[in-house]
Amino acid sequence: MYIDPKWRVLTVGDGDLSFSASLLKHHQLQQLTATIYDNMACLQEKYGDDYYQQLQQDNCQVITEFDVTDKSTWGVLAKKSFDLVIFQFPLLPAFSSEQAFQAQCQQLSVNTLNRALLRKYLLNCFQYFLDENGAKLAFITSKNVKPYLQWNIEKALITDTDINYIGRFFFDITKFPDYKVRNVNRDKHVKSTQGTTYIYSQASLENCKATFDAHSDDYITYNRKSRVPEDRTCLACRTGAFATDHDKQMHLATKKHQQMFAYEQQWTYFLQQEHADNEILNRVNKDA
Repeated sequence: MYIDPKWRVLTVGDGDLSFSASLLKHHQLQQLTATIYDNMACLQEKYGDDYYQQLQQDNCQVITEFDVTDKSTWGVLAKKSFDLVIFQFPLLPAFSSEQAFQAQCQQLSVNTLNRALLRKYLLNCFQYFLDENGAKLAFITSKNVKPYLQWNIEKALITDTDINYIGRFFFDITKFPDYKVRNVNRDKHVKSTQGTTYIYSQASLENCKATFDAHSDDYITYNRKSRVPEDRTCLACRTGAFATDHDKQMHLATKKHQQMFAYEQQWTYFLQQEHADNEILNRVNKDA
């Protein structure tokens, strides 16, 4: 993971703060702000506060009770003051009860809710957190297993935005000693699971590629237009090329495809509702 030490970095939802502590210690950042979703009492109960204390000793700003989707929780965070924002292994917090699950998932699946979280994260990165004159980069690191692979992280999150998906690279956890990937709402860390970091920017692919190619030792798979005709692929499952129409029809009949197609339909519905809500909000603001 290439990070220029001069970049102003914001970490989002860093569970026990071990990623931020490792980032500061081993990557010599000049300016880091770390955030966690929990309050201090919850942090101490679930994980202890060792990494919090480390960051405090290094004069690193730590914001607790930070919800990346809720502006009212951002406190004293200065607007548009970062070069890079990082969200490591994001996942919705576990539902507190069956009633809470039913209330949240009455119309939207957990798949859609997780996509919505990441979309809101990216939108807020570029609207509020990232300096327009800075590097303008947002990272999402996610696991290479289900359900994470079913979120269509590369493309679905930035539909109808001016955000560009730049590419992805293997997340090498060995470059972050002491970093523990935590389960949501649990005090145990997760066994090593392969992860991928996805890169987003409002800058062009060419500009970002020039930066990473000059400085990064990661092998980055850049977002290039596929040479395979769309009718030989399945966009929902991100698979292909199919050799024949029969092969494609066989794929479309599988349970995997039907599930992914349902997820994409749900996501389309969510985006339509989001657009309608934004239209109403714009009219209200215009009339105010």
